[in-house]
Amino acid sequence: MTPHTSATYGLLALLAIVLLAAAVGDWRHRLIRNRLNATIAAGAPLFWLAIGMEPWPGMALQLGLALLVLAICAALFALRMLGGGDAKLLAALALWVPPPAFAELVLVMALAGGVLAAVMLIGGPRLAANRPAGLPYGIAIAAGGLWVLPTLSA
Repeated sequence: MTPHTSATYGLLALLAIVLLAAAVGDWRHRLIRNRLNATIAAGAPLFWLAIGMEPWPGMALQLGLALLVLAICAALFALRMLGGGDAKLLAALALWVPPPAFAELVLVMALAGGVLAAVMLIGGPRLAANRPAGLPYGIAIAAGGLWVLPTLSA
């Protein structure tokens, strides 16, 4: 279904690079920069065009999924269960990933988040040295995004 063009692969490579940058930034500073989330969101329509996605239902479905994810993440942010950068990162990724693959992304993200929390608990002060408090969940989100990335070009 997805045409294998250099534009498609270039956009997926850009997505991977930005996800890695978000993970590193979240690890080092507990911050996911808005420009990274904006880059991911802005790249999605270019990706849609590169793969030949139809406006209806394809693009509409991706926008609907992203709005639903943003609403859920905004509620989690309001409850102080998720950071703002994490919420925006996950919603921006929802623009790229079709619903079945997004469910897989969420599963991998949850597993990676659990592993990350365990590692940080075991590593204790060594991992927390010179870093702000909190779990850098952007790493888990990026792991889920990178996990499903190959399915986006299939």
